[in-house]
Amino acid sequence: MSSRTLLFLALSAFALASQAADVPAAPETPEAAAAKAGVSIDDVRTFTAVYNLVKQAYVDDVGDKRLMEAAIKGLLSGLDPHSEYLDPRQLSDLTEGTSGAYDGLGLEVLTIDGVLRVVAPIDDTPAERGGIKSGDIITRIDGKAVSAENVNESVEQLRGNPGSSVVLTVVHEGESAPVDITLKREKIKVASVRARWLEPGYAYLRVSQFQEDSGGELKRKLAKLRGKDSTLRGVVLDLRSNPGGLLTSAVEISDVFLDSGTIVTTRGRLNDTDLSFSATPGDLTDGAPLVILVDRGTASAAEIVAGALKDNHRGLILGQRTFGKGSVQTVLPLEDGHAVKLTTARYYTPANISIQATGITPDIELRDLKLAVRDAAPSLITSERDLPNHLKGENEKTETVAANTEAPPLDDYALNEAVHVLKAIALRKPEPAAPAPAKG
Repeated sequence: MSSRTLLFLALSAFALASQAADVPAAPETPEAAAAKAGVSIDDVRTFTAVYNLVKQAYVDDVGDKRLMEAAIKGLLSGLDPHSEYLDPRQLSDLTEGTSGAYDGLGLEVLTIDGVLRVVAPIDDTPAERGGIKSGDIITRIDGKAVSAENVNESVEQLRGNPGSSVVLTVVHEGESAPVDITLKREKIKVASVRARWLEPGYAYLRVSQFQEDSGGELKRKLAKLRGKDSTLRGVVLDLRSNPGGLLTSAVEISDVFLDSGTIVTTRGRLNDTDLSFSATPGDLTDGAPLVILVDRGTASAAEIVAGALKDNHRGLILGQRTFGKGSVQTVLPLEDGHAVKLTTARYYTPANISIQATGITPDIELRDLKLAVRDAAPSLITSERDLPNHLKGENEKTETVAANTEAPPLDDYALNEAVHVLKAIALRKPEPAAPAPAKG
């Protein structure tokens, strides 16, 4: 097939993409097809000239199919970092990611100008356990440099058979020297929701990404956590290093904490992309004080939840400014199992704010710090009751640890601060009134 014929096919596809038309009996010239598509003749000539130069002068012989696929990929990658051309394997990987099961490292990455940047590692995966962090840059994979020319192939190298090893050369954010991190690929089965008591009355809900059943999983785990005890004095919703996922799951999880109000709207050029999602009656936490933890790895669908809860004045946002991925991608199928993932709309919070490239600003900003134990040796006597034969107090009781509770890790500064904020809010909130006795 000649380059002229291939060019005609490409331009015809652009011209007919937004309208239904029969295949013409006789092929048009590239110039005529370009005119219909709104492409200037000069641009067509430039493309044809470059195409022919590559065919004639490139160091290796390159087939027409490879050249046209490269042209399509370049067309999409030049739009934004999230639009891309998907072959059948990549399309399958994308589907697996939303279901929460795939073979790989448990890593959400983004390609920007040929740089492979980590959005967030997923909880309890090889990437997270190996020390990969949000903001890291992957410069080499198994010794091969990541560049603008091979960045798509580099992303595919992160996947692989369970048990196989890969060496990532990583530059941590704020550092200048790269480090090598060896990781072993696993069958990644991501439990997207975790729930536990931090202290009696204070619940911790962790959502690591938004999969197909994340909303239902959160509801089930919250119901199980509460059991017969319906008392909630406060809730921490942890969205740190959550790279996002499905819009529908973000809406469902936002609705868990809301009785009414807009959750998110999307707007694009096509009518089908103009959508609005609203909460339904029934706050499953009964309006308990809510703190939402975010960081620089909180992205996309996780930002939808944070924005919805912030703008509806349902909770306080603690942490760092979020990633700022405020666009909607739609997967459009093509022939032969290929597809195009195309950015088709922007997200807007209930206050009609676009989070694209700006993210969510926390109500209370926290630095990325860690708590540490003081250097002084522990004292055996810390209070009056530690003294031998001390006078027993009238209200002295033996302290016990409630079942199914787990205090925040000592080094988790943000989570400890979230609990302090919840307790402060709980002090100001009146206790719920006892139900009035029934009249006979």
